[in-house]
Amino acid sequence: MSIETQQELATDFVREIVARFGLDATTSARRTDDDGIYISVDGDNLGLLVGPRGATVEALQELTRTVVQRHTEEHTSRIVVDVGGYRERRAAALRQFAREAAADVLRTGVSEALEPMSPSDRKVVHDTVNDIEGLETASEGVEPRRYVIIRPASASSAQESSVISTEEDGDRSSEAADLG
Repeated sequence: MSIETQQELATDFVREIVARFGLDATTSARRTDDDGIYISVDGDNLGLLVGPRGATVEALQELTRTVVQRHTEEHTSRIVVDVGGYRERRAAALRQFAREAAADVLRTGVSEALEPMSPSDRKVVHDTVNDIEGLETASEGVEPRRYVIIRPASASSAQESSVISTEEDGDRSSEAADLG
């Protein structure tokens, strides 16, 4: 199935869900630089579609992916669904939080375990902290309670740890990159 067909199927599905919720919103889609699909729902009073801590938009995204996957036996494109710009606001807040936690680890030299997060949220934290000299990250735990640990990088293993943490989340990076 072509990416155009996947995009059309995904967009139609999201539009139908929005209509079933009785919300007045516009749904648009675009291809991303990495040949993914980004679907945006925009309008007023869309909190119901975002849900607590983004749970509803995450579920909508997973349902959309599942619908597209069920219609093809081929590899499907990465699909991101955003509602009212929630994902970018969440990513910005996470980047700020990660920088603050990283500063604490640099200042104290003591590792810090963060609260459990979704794969996409962990990806934002890993990407943010791994750009800071002297720190490394790792994901630990089991879904849905998987979390990030920020720790000082040892001089000899800093480069190796950065590669390891990237590889650990490599399989999830397509999920995590869902922030768009």
